[in-house]
Amino acid sequence: MSALPLSSAALLKSAADRVRSARPELAAGLDLSSTQALRAVRAGLHGGARTAPADEALAVVVIGRLDLPRWVRETCAFALALDPGRREAWRRSFTRTVYLAGSPSNLRERFAFDHVAGDDSMAWAGPAPGAETATLRRLLKAFEAADELTAQRPATVTVPGRADARTPVHRELYVATARVSVTSALVHVNHLLAEAVLDGLIGPGDRLTLRFVPRLAGLCAQLAMLRVDTDVHRPDELQAYAGLTTEV
Repeated sequence: MSALPLSSAALLKSAADRVRSARPELAAGLDLSSTQALRAVRAGLHGGARTAPADEALAVVVIGRLDLPRWVRETCAFALALDPGRREAWRRSFTRTVYLAGSPSNLRERFAFDHVAGDDSMAWAGPAPGAETATLRRLLKAFEAADELTAQRPATVTVPGRADARTPVHRELYVATARVSVTSALVHVNHLLAEAVLDGLIGPGDRLTLRFVPRLAGLCAQLAMLRVDTDVHRPDELQAYAGLTTEV
């Protein structure tokens, strides 16, 4: 198997395709021809860095204890449980998610969460218009873990639920670690997992093997989906932060 070709053109195509998938009615009139143009489009679609459009649907995750394999499993479970209306609204909002630090067990009497991990370590609300989670977001501080994500041993998780529609598959989930903070990794992997669920690439009963690598470029793997975003150290370039393989 040959090394994965992650040229600048391939990364740009992946990022542009994500915009086309989320907002197909706007794609024809958007300039997605360069990294700079793509960045401007994203800023416009999200209403700028500080203000989200009134109709944007966002999910909120409250994290008490972070265990990455469990978080991957529960993120998939949350996305799979969404009804079609919420799925569509979240996709159109580019699966926007806010991460907060707090104890779900201490908050369950005040707030109605849509999904809670079995050990109460994490809880999800939404996706919904921002007004529905405004009180929760004002109460808690942002979850911040600025340390660089360290390479971990591979771990395999099974996506919850009964596989009724198709036979479960096994995929690998590659996560880049070099100069990527824990918080940034959560953002990137969350987008990839949520959109893979919405696209039907991840379903109940599937097995996902997490593999941590410094960078995705040069991997000998066949990818079904990439998470591409601006390189924070080189803002005029793109970087692949996570990738989901075809069946293994």
